[in-house]
Amino acid sequence: MAARKTTKKPNVSAEELTHYYREMLLIRRFEEKAGQLYGMGLIGGFCHLYIGQEAVVVGLEATAEDGDKRITTYRDHGHMLACGMDPKGVMAELTGREGGFSKGKGGSMHMFSKEKDFYGGHGIVGANVPIGAGLAFADKYRGNDRVTFTYFGDGAANQGQVYETYNMAELWDLPVVFVIENNQYAMGTSVKRSTKSPSLWERGAAYGIPGEEVDGMDVLAVKSAGQKAVDHCRAGKGPYILEVKTYRYRGHSMSDPAKYRTREEVQKMRDERDPIEAVKQMLLTGKHASEEDLKAIDKEIKDIVNEAAEFSKESPEPDVSELWTDIYAEEVPQEVA
Repeated sequence: MAARKTTKKPNVSAEELTHYYREMLLIRRFEEKAGQLYGMGLIGGFCHLYIGQEAVVVGLEATAEDGDKRITTYRDHGHMLACGMDPKGVMAELTGREGGFSKGKGGSMHMFSKEKDFYGGHGIVGANVPIGAGLAFADKYRGNDRVTFTYFGDGAANQGQVYETYNMAELWDLPVVFVIENNQYAMGTSVKRSTKSPSLWERGAAYGIPGEEVDGMDVLAVKSAGQKAVDHCRAGKGPYILEVKTYRYRGHSMSDPAKYRTREEVQKMRDERDPIEAVKQMLLTGKHASEEDLKAIDKEIKDIVNEAAEFSKESPEPDVSELWTDIYAEEVPQEVA
């Protein structure tokens, strides 16, 4: 199967472009603050930052509609913010406080919001992929036109359960967009060393699933490819695979020194391909915003993030009794069942 790459970009208004800039900047500033809190010892355990990959989730969320679902792995803070979850609740969960989305019990990797149709970050590599297909199956069973975005990385793409899920998803024409966030290094091994086939999306061909490669450092390219994938699913044509080529600036987690790549490589990507800087330049050169306008947005975002950080420090520790809540699902009314 010949490799395909989306190059067409959608027409975009100044308002949309500003929105993308703001959303990506919120994720960037939030993650920077999370890194600071981790260094201060206020965030414990694992913490995987999304810095550099912001265009992926912001571009795809631009194609989502009410009722669409999303599920991802442990690099999940950006996905939460992009779908509208309150930064205060996200940050408080990182610090293990009562005000967090999982009431301090889940931490960085395990948050959930039924209200925002966010079905979690998952700590087991690839385990969220069959769950994402299950969410899509539920919508197909209900007969609606909702779509599920199932995110996973290039490392998880080699998991066997991913291909079992591909098979079922195509067999049952499930409305699921499989999003491979290929940031090149998985947990610390270059995809060139770990994976024989250069195009991960092409593996779907064995099951009849269409797909394509996307420039994940370009929010408009992601939006364009995402819309194509979503339209495919809503039309009842089954699953679609997007391999989004992106790049994380930090290590796999906060404890990863990232010695498997050079600082020059990272700096080159920051200088030449940063997704936020690219949109900033479009806003400036198109005279859609001034430097003062963008500084005002940055200040607004920093205020939101600082407020979230203060909330995460001041929110009380969860009571011991919280250990016994959220264990069983609420009983479903008979008329709904």
